[in-house]
Amino acid sequence: MTTPTQVPTTSPRLVSVRLITEDVARLVAFYEQVAGVPAQWSTPDFAQVGTAVGALAIGSTRTVALAGAGAARSADALTAIIEFLVADVDAERARLDGVLTDVVMEPTTMPWGNRSLLFRDPDGTLVNLFTPVTPDAVARAGG
Repeated sequence: MTTPTQVPTTSPRLVSVRLITEDVARLVAFYEQVAGVPAQWSTPDFAQVGTAVGALAIGSTRTVALAGAGAARSADALTAIIEFLVADVDAERARLDGVLTDVVMEPTTMPWGNRSLLFRDPDGTLVNLFTPVTPDAVARAGG
């Protein structure tokens, strides 16, 4: 099994995950606060919040017409969790105290060694901020 740093150069490279929303500005502002970085806007209907390994792209429902009617719907991501690796999940919870309105799980150490905070974004998509805390989890995260 290869790790992300050992992926053959011929393999596809995941560069972003895109969320479709009715309110791009609201969702972008939320993720700017979560990630702690400003978004880069291409148009009023599309922006990206970049990280060291990829981006969270946010597009308007108006952009879906380019892919075909019904290709995606706003706030329908009930099978995905967007995950951010953070240095200290408890510190992030305190930093985001006034931002998060739907916390699903307060920081909890999971059986696989990550300390996780699970919440929903304004459209209902699950978001996980996590910090590896056991030696095995730290090793899996490349630390």
